Amino acid sequence: MPLLARTKPPSTPSSSRALARIRPGAPSTFAYMAATTTGGRRFGIRRAKDRRQLSEHLRSQRLVPLKTWSLPSWVGGESDLSLKDQAEIHFQLAQLLTRGVPLVEALEVTATSVSATAKPRVERLRELVAAGSAFSDACQAVESFDQVTVAVYRAAERTGDLGGAAKQLSITARRQLAISGKVVTLLIYPAIVMSISVAVSVLMIAFIVPKIASALASNNAQLPWITTILWNTGDFMRENAGWLLLVLLALAAGAVIVRKALWVVIQQILRRMPLMKTLVLAQESTRFFTVMAAMSRSGVTLADALGVAIAALQHPELRAQIARLRTRLVEGGILKNLIQDVDAFPVATRRLMIAAERSGDLQNAFDTLAQDMAEEVDRRSMRLLAALEPMLIVIMFLMIGSLLLSVMIPLMKMTANAIT
Repeated sequence: MPLLARTKPPSTPSSSRALARIRPGAPSTFAYMAATTTGGRRFGIRRAKDRRQLSEHLRSQRLVPLKTWSLPSWVGGESDLSLKDQAEIHFQLAQLLTRGVPLVEALEVTATSVSATAKPRVERLRELVAAGSAFSDACQAVESFDQVTVAVYRAAERTGDLGGAAKQLSITARRQLAISGKVVTLLIYPAIVMSISVAVSVLMIAFIVPKIASALASNNAQLPWITTILWNTGDFMRENAGWLLLVLLALAAGAVIVRKALWVVIQQILRRMPLMKTLVLAQESTRFFTVMAAMSRSGVTLADALGVAIAALQHPELRAQIARLRTRLVEGGILKNLIQDVDAFPVATRRLMIAAERSGDLQNAFDTLAQDMAEEVDRRSMRLLAALEPMLIVIMFLMIGSLLLSVMIPLMKMTANAIT
């Protein structure tokens, strides 16, 4: 049981400092003006920990910083590495390092395989490693990888299996890409349907309903109250189209500025919806077991691995239970008893973890559970899509059908009066 035998060291000062090293502060955003080697000027936006680090980044690209300006945190600077680029970096490193290619050469090859936006980051990694930095320190310095990646590579440097760590991280990244793809697919379908419904409704309210209502009113037809309201609304929308457009643009800009807070609110709503809460919990469980599989296979102690995995979780209930488990484990608790208290996991999942702890095979258990949870996310996504289809049809009918009825009812009444 090598993983459990090392659960006590996290309480020591040296281990606490090691864990703190993998949690860098959030970088700031700066606008800069720099001089090029040809005497020209270059302007840009880049994220860095401080102005000193910004100057180091610019000088590494043969730019001389002239002026820098600090920008608000919501201003987008240099984009982070996409998950796709991270998966490609880990995959290329795993393929090359396991075949004996030196790390500097492997990074040089990797730089040719990633996207144009990620290439400068990989080249920066190669420069730092060539200058004598440890690879994990270089990953932390470029501030493009999360703490899980840095921790796994740091542990792999101690065991001498950097290629194996890269392979595990590649599997982890590709698994997360698959989950993200399912979530995007799940959101695209209702977004398209609702966008079409809203667009058709706006066109009907602004143009069709007022014209028909005006024609009916000119024939002395008695209009229902709903038709009158929609008629006045359509006239107001046409007369104030410019102002309404400005309001929509202001709302869109506000949503971009407060997107993080908005996303937190959306997540809270999703965690309470009957059809979504189980899917969200399964997705968070997949992330947890994926991180634990990557960390444990790299030789990271169980308590340290739990500490990093907690930071990767966003589900408040699951995060609180895992944090309580880690605290009690460091205090000397028995893992099999502590696992029983994590009721956010299904009973079968807890039983499997207890059996794996008894046999000393938690590493394979984490990987198996990550795969099982990923399949569970797939199944629940398909079920949710199947349930969304009739719900969206009903919503479309309520939106568009009510508009049609507001026009058809007075027409039918006028026709009935003409017949009589």
